[in-house]
Amino acid sequence: MSNAMNEFSRFAHQYDQHNMIQAEVAKRLISGLSTNHYRNIIDLGCGSGAVYHNIQEQKISYDTFMALDSSKEMLAIHPNDEKIQKIHADFNTPEAYQHVSLKKEEATLFSASALQWSKDLDFVFSHLASLAREAHFAIFTSGTFHTLHLTAGIESPIYTKEQLQEVIECYYKATFTLQSYRLEFKTVRDMFRYIKKSGVSGGEKQLSYKQVKKLMEIYPLDYLEFEVLFVEATSLAS
Repeated sequence: MSNAMNEFSRFAHQYDQHNMIQAEVAKRLISGLSTNHYRNIIDLGCGSGAVYHNIQEQKISYDTFMALDSSKEMLAIHPNDEKIQKIHADFNTPEAYQHVSLKKEEATLFSASALQWSKDLDFVFSHLASLAREAHFAIFTSGTFHTLHLTAGIESPIYTKEQLQEVIECYYKATFTLQSYRLEFKTVRDMFRYIKKSGVSGGEKQLSYKQVKKLMEIYPLDYLEFEVLFVEATSLAS
């Protein structure tokens, strides 16, 4: 497992959008592809379309594109075209997988910045392995906001890289790449505003207002840390 670092010497408050890291993660996930055409793409936790936009930018073609998300609001702003099928479903539920009737050998699965919210890793990856032979995942790990959690004295609300890798290897033959990012901020207040608006939970919901205020006073860095596990995988399911 390799480790790399991307540093963003930019201030998040200068941007209208608050998903800088998620956008970078989706770009990294798609830029490493060696195939320029897919029969059927499944984008799990598609959000507003980061994977789709990068597939378009890379000039990758497809026959069908299945965009699945638990948020109707996100699906509403996801791009449309005649090859896209939008599905409102939560990948943590059995019902979500009943919507997918593609042949496994003809489907390729993508998921960027979503699977860290799996309620039961074994349940989710056992079902994912049955959907598509080939899979490409980008999953935030507990290394995200490491110093913030350490300073606050709380545990990360998401999984460690070891937990993710152990379960994934039960269902896939996989290669793993660990990528670290830093996002700098002008003030700690800007930093916490980013956490609130970005959708990347820092576990701050575990804290009271008084605790958050104290954390803002003693947080020792001018940046946030992110850690993402990139996975290239082939399903072991028959």
